Amino acid sequence: MPIKAAIIFNATFVRPAKFYLNGFSNIPHVKYYYVFLCFVYIMTVVGNCFLLSVIYLVKTLHTPKYMIVFNLALTDLCGSTTLIPKVLDTFLFDRRYIVYEACLSYMFFVFIFAGMQSWTLVTMAYDRFIAICFPLRYHSIVTNPAIAAMLLFSWFCLSSVMAVMVGLINRLSFCGSVVVQSFYCDHSPVYRLACNDTSINTVMAWIVFIILVCIPVILISLTYVSISIALAKIASAERLKAMKTCTSHLMLVAIFFLPVLGTNITSVSSYIHPNARIINSTLTHTIPALLNPIIYSLKTEEKLRKEKYDLFF
Repeated sequence: MPIKAAIIFNATFVRPAKFYLNGFSNIPHVKYYYVFLCFVYIMTVVGNCFLLSVIYLVKTLHTPKYMIVFNLALTDLCGSTTLIPKVLDTFLFDRRYIVYEACLSYMFFVFIFAGMQSWTLVTMAYDRFIAICFPLRYHSIVTNPAIAAMLLFSWFCLSSVMAVMVGLINRLSFCGSVVVQSFYCDHSPVYRLACNDTSINTVMAWIVFIILVCIPVILISLTYVSISIALAKIASAERLKAMKTCTSHLMLVAIFFLPVLGTNITSVSSYIHPNARIINSTLTHTIPALLNPIIYSLKTEEKLRKEKYDLFF
């Protein structure tokens, strides 16, 4: 396997013309896994397009909560479309070289959509927090303009952070191997190939991890602590009804964050095989996007059925 590519020189830096995405190593019949990802992608596109269409067409769903769900479905759709087709093209058809500039663009969009998934879940937690802890003020606090402003602010901040993260790659020189030990242009495997000082990139990697994983998990945890305290003060029947409104969100949080936290904790405390990391990472990027529309389509159907019942009775 080639480990070097043509080099582009400028006055200061040495940059490869292309990177080589290594992917899995020594796994028999690995193409079946990529076929599975293809199936997951098709179902993800169908499910999220269906959910987006229902929320857009049904006027009664034009509420703050479903504005957040719409943003999550859009982010899931864009994130999966950014990642999976390129992975299939790279490994099913053995086109593993990727142009330097395309690699950085690939990195930016994968991270921005993953970040928006994370912070959309935080926005959902905020919605549940206000609904349960301040029910009488819910409709005055959680409005469509307020949620739109929160989501737009998240898009802007995350875009800025990811632009800085990717931009810092341009200050590196790649004078050795160009083999990226991942299935896409992941940030850490790329910057670790550099032969000059990468300390600022390491700091940036930690900042991105804190912004994308640690802060959202802490905020969501604090939200549910507050919700638990509020629920302890109300009657059991009302408590059960309020808890049911949180189940779908908690499922999404667990599906999205637990694999990420598990992988990072394992990699810090012990050795994790690159193949295991790749499998975990691909499933983390793809399975939540597949399950989100299923979970919220069921919730949407339940809401519409209840409205129809109320209309007739």
